[in-house]
Amino acid sequence: MRTRSAPLVSLVAVAVLAAGGFASAEPRWAASSTAAVHPGVQTVTKSAQCTSNFVFESGSKVYLGQAAHCARTGGVEQTNGCTSPSLPIGTQVQVTGASKPGVLVYSSWLTMQAIKEKDANACAYNDFALVQLDPADVGKVNPSLPVWGGPSGLNTGGLQQGDVVVTYGNSKLRAGASDLNAKAGTSLGDSGDGWNHTIFTVTPGIPGDSGSGVLDSSGRAVAVLSTLNISTQNFGSNGAGDLARELDYLHAHSSLRNISLVAGTQEFRTVW
Repeated sequence: MRTRSAPLVSLVAVAVLAAGGFASAEPRWAASSTAAVHPGVQTVTKSAQCTSNFVFESGSKVYLGQAAHCARTGGVEQTNGCTSPSLPIGTQVQVTGASKPGVLVYSSWLTMQAIKEKDANACAYNDFALVQLDPADVGKVNPSLPVWGGPSGLNTGGLQQGDVVVTYGNSKLRAGASDLNAKAGTSLGDSGDGWNHTIFTVTPGIPGDSGSGVLDSSGRAVAVLSTLNISTQNFGSNGAGDLARELDYLHAHSSLRNISLVAGTQEFRTVW
């Protein structure tokens, strides 16, 4: 398993290449076959291209999740959310498929810095942000992941070593090829007191895949892709922050207490 001492590289980008509860899907969502905005679309915060993870809602407001480090203003080696600088709340975020920019409304990094978080595991692995979509684009959204379908719920129990996982990245390096973006793999175990899941796929998440959603073998949302391990230990694996803990943190320390994960309208596609 990855330890905090292992070298890490954030997936947000090198230069420009290298961003609770559970609610049932409602008929108001666009058809998955035609939706312009969905989990896995690219987001661009200033010059950093990332991948959205899941759809969230609160009343009539709709959000896309991304990694907090997608709004970072420091170097790619800065992965500690309690000390790394970030663009402010209110920053515009370009969302592929949306007609208007979204707005950064929550950042775990900014929140931890504001409350002076002391938990080293939270500082290292709590890497989650929300982008509120413009009302004009809400009708274009479907909460299902491309290829995989789901999410079917929220995983609150973590992963065991050997558990099957799937993820969907969307790096510019792959030129949007869905078959290459969809990846299956296994868990190498949890660390950081459950805050971090180390996962291994045949091809790892690369710069631009930051923020990708990770599903477990039941199609439940379990994590948000955050880092790439470049040490000899678990080389080429990815670190993914535990989504249930990240949502609990958001609910406890922000005004967005009614945010909930939205279920996919498409059934999860198993990988065996």
